[in-house]
Amino acid sequence: MSEKKRLRTPIVSVLGHVDHGKTTLLDTIRGTFVAKREAGGITQHIGATEVPLDALKSVCKSPLIEKTKIPGLLFIDTPGHHAFTSLRERGGALADLAILIVDINEGFRPQTVEAVNILRRFRTPFVVAANKIDKIPGWKSEKWRPFTEAFKKQNENAQRLLEERIYRIVESLYSHGFSSERYDRIRDFTRNVCIVPISALTGEGVPDLLLVIMGLAQRFLEDELKLQVDGPAKGTVLEVKEEKGFGTTVDAIIYDGVIRVGDTIVLGGIKEPIVTKVRALLKPRPLKEMRVESRFVNVQEAVAASGVKIVAPDLEGALAGSPLRVASEEEIPKVMEEVKAAVGEVRISTDEEGVIIKADTLGSLEALLGELREKKIPVRKADVGDITKSDVVEAATMENEFYRCVIGFNVRMTQEARETAAQEGVRIFLNNIIYALVDDYIGWVEKLKSESERKKLEIIAKPAKIMILPGFVFRRSNPAIVGIRVLAGNLHNNSE
Repeated sequence: MSEKKRLRTPIVSVLGHVDHGKTTLLDTIRGTFVAKREAGGITQHIGATEVPLDALKSVCKSPLIEKTKIPGLLFIDTPGHHAFTSLRERGGALADLAILIVDINEGFRPQTVEAVNILRRFRTPFVVAANKIDKIPGWKSEKWRPFTEAFKKQNENAQRLLEERIYRIVESLYSHGFSSERYDRIRDFTRNVCIVPISALTGEGVPDLLLVIMGLAQRFLEDELKLQVDGPAKGTVLEVKEEKGFGTTVDAIIYDGVIRVGDTIVLGGIKEPIVTKVRALLKPRPLKEMRVESRFVNVQEAVAASGVKIVAPDLEGALAGSPLRVASEEEIPKVMEEVKAAVGEVRISTDEEGVIIKADTLGSLEALLGELREKKIPVRKADVGDITKSDVVEAATMENEFYRCVIGFNVRMTQEARETAAQEGVRIFLNNIIYALVDDYIGWVEKLKSESERKKLEIIAKPAKIMILPGFVFRRSNPAIVGIRVLAGNLHNNSE
């Protein structure tokens, strides 16, 4: 490998259902390395936690890790959707690898299914962390013990219960098109998803999980991880935030090259790409210095892979999930076109009939758009941001009543939009689970269709068989007034 090329740290995202242990796992990884105060301990980045190789070696204690060329792991701290963007050149995902965390006792839940769909859509390699083994009846825990050691020490009943729960996860993954097995039984890692039983609370199995991730990155991602050390930075905007004393800032993950103070950057904006100069680059203070008044430290440069807060003018309209590029003066027009194309692939505005969709980031928007297209649901407009009055007004103009709605993922709705929707009869769908949103919309359409059919049937004249009751003929004609009994069918007013 040339001097200018080296392997960068793989970027790892943690996805899963709420309360299945995403935060606990990251806290355990962070807390352990901070507590150990290892030489080369973890580094806090904006929106990410870096665990260097030396720190990994101290807990994994395996001869396999001694051979690795990978400098460590960078865990993204933000929600799963933020780790996925429309960056086609990198196969669609900011994350190189993902950990899908599943409560071993609960199995797959709605957000687990959501996460699996995202991973499939973006073709991101992933490992399943079957969490909360410490909650299996009869399981005896020991902190930071490798799983294979822990399993041997359990009684037969605890072992059997763990196996049953693992195979429930295997079945769930199979139903979504993935072949999987417990990691220590896998021979071919290209064909099977690894399931690593862990306890995020006690750290049991976490060394195995880290080792599996390192092994997969080393074996299958070496080319993707080759880094141009001195090249201009490429990254992704994770979040756009107001910071006291700095104004609007962007939190970004840099996955290639280097970004420096004074560099010109190009990133996606609400209307057009934003071109601006970096005024400051900020990183969090080390955890042991968190009590210091200022939460950030100024740095002159950030090298991939790293998370950094960028301070620059004109960031108000920046889009979360958009590409971010460092560009020289002559490269700006070309880079602007690239960024515009990447953002334009997801943000849609057409004159055709269809639903209007809004999402919190470009990654979320692309995932929602993909689900709707799979179901053959046309989309008139797809954009990032909260639902506004103009979205509702546009939805109200749809001729087809099935499209007279706005679908919002992980966004809010302005009060003005709420009032306009009530006045115009526009249906609003809000949810933080994409497939639940799509199901809600399909259910609503089915209900509208049933209602429409019912009304049509009411209009259609149905035959009726009647019998005139003897003794109840009050008038023979103009008009006839008689008492009858309906023997069959339905009789309505104005029936002939």
